[in-house]
Amino acid sequence: MSFDQIAWLPLCAGVTGVGLVLSFLLMRRRGVVAGLRGVAWSLLPLAAFLTGALPTLWQIGTAVVGFFAGVVFNPTVWAGVAVTGLSLVLFLVTGVLRGRRTAASAEPRTPAAGTAAAPGGPVTAGGGATQPLPQRKAAPAQKPAPTQKPAPARKPAADDDFSDIEDILKRRGIG
Repeated sequence: MSFDQIAWLPLCAGVTGVGLVLSFLLMRRRGVVAGLRGVAWSLLPLAAFLTGALPTLWQIGTAVVGFFAGVVFNPTVWAGVAVTGLSLVLFLVTGVLRGRRTAASAEPRTPAAGTAAAPGGPVTAGGGATQPLPQRKAAPAQKPAPTQKPAPARKPAADDDFSDIEDILKRRGIG
């Protein structure tokens, strides 16, 4: 059915009329705001007809429907969808592996002094193996404090809060 074969004025006026009736019922049930919103939606089909926007909307609708019909029934498009899915899976897998590699490289692995780099390891332009960056020296460990007598057990912090309350109650003569 083409655009010119449809009687648009009665169709748009009918949709607008049904919408206005439903908007009135909506207003009685849910309030004025909901009813006015329904009226706004109901007036759009008639406005589209009167402004001449219907042919444009018809072309947009047929283009969208044609696109999706072409996607559903075309095996080449489905092959493209499968390749896209494979690409996304590979991106996700490599992202996870990269995250593991950076976590593993955070642990220092330095070869013993005087040993050659592993075969296939990084090589500089001069042909020699690269050397790892020097590691920061850890802060010197503090000497353990001489053993002291354990402090008397303190009451939990909740008791401190209650002691404040008890003081206030005693000042007021309650308790």
